[in-house]
Amino acid sequence: MGAKTTIAVLRERASGEHRVAATPETVKKFIGLGAAVRVEAGAGASASITDEAYRAAGAEVVESSAAQGADIVLGVQGPEVDLLGGVNPGAWVAASLDPFGQRARVDAYAAAGLEALAMEFMPRITRAQSMDILSSQSNLAGYKAVIVAADIYGRAFPMMMTAAGTVSAAKVFVMGVGVAGLQAIATARRLGGQVSATDVRSATKEQIQSLGAKPIFVENVSGIEGEGAGGYATEMSPEYQAAQAELVSSHIAKQDIVITTALIPGRPAPRLITDAQIATMKPGSVIFDLAVSAGGNVEGSVADEVVEKHGVKIVGYSNTATHLAADASALFSRNLFNFLSAFWDKEAGKPVLDEEIGSAVRLTQGGKVVNERLLG
Repeated sequence: MGAKTTIAVLRERASGEHRVAATPETVKKFIGLGAAVRVEAGAGASASITDEAYRAAGAEVVESSAAQGADIVLGVQGPEVDLLGGVNPGAWVAASLDPFGQRARVDAYAAAGLEALAMEFMPRITRAQSMDILSSQSNLAGYKAVIVAADIYGRAFPMMMTAAGTVSAAKVFVMGVGVAGLQAIATARRLGGQVSATDVRSATKEQIQSLGAKPIFVENVSGIEGEGAGGYATEMSPEYQAAQAELVSSHIAKQDIVITTALIPGRPAPRLITDAQIATMKPGSVIFDLAVSAGGNVEGSVADEVVEKHGVKIVGYSNTATHLAADASALFSRNLFNFLSAFWDKEAGKPVLDEEIGSAVRLTQGGKVVNERLLG
């Protein structure tokens, strides 16, 4: 049996970040594997987790230098290198690392001899589903988008038949039917909305219908498949884009609430709604742009602000999941535990990654950037 692996959990420094990378539940499980866990004081406070709860789970809570002597550092967002002083040589950093947007930080990890593991690069394969932070956080984001839009929308969601007359159901249109979009559909349906949805991947039609929503799709134009590597959407042919824009324009004018969710890894978010299309919508309508932090699906959307254009309110959070910090932390921390525990070698007393998942998530090793997606 090797020496006990030390796992450090740091307090998040990014502005507006309220999540934490481990909960008392996962701390207890890591200790059960034979690891020691050290948590920086206050790390869970904004996710409603006290230092005492971590201590009760068996963690050591320290005021500073939580990374000192750590073999694995867990984060929600990637910590800056100056927070990682004193880690053991070759220590792992497992977090959402934004490799394309934070390339300088990735290079700094390499220079420091760290092994950086980008959780958002987790391959979308069956055995890695429980490790997929994009899915767990997007699920909550899709839910939150509808709740926020419903709050901003100045009318009721469900149809109401009253003695004073009937209130019509809100018409909700979801653009992009990945994990976030599917949850947005389900949430809008639960609230009583009349829901429709579209996506560039034809395979999503049945998923939309299974949730009781109406699919809105371009027919008889090449490029509808839209399925990229690993289940992600890809950019469409010009012919398809033109046909889709025409269809969406006519549909969007009738909607009360629109939720956009389209993201392409490593690229700016595709523009789905133009200013001209916004102008066709009814005053009082609401658009929630879930891709605002990647440049936005909606022309004129501004992160963390409610913008009003043509009488339509446009909103989007730079970090939607953090607005549900307790649940988001619970899911994120389970993703991290599922990842590390799946590869835990009892003899070595630490995780040993395999080739398929290891090469997908590993950004740096041996002082170099090694991930193919960053070397192209």
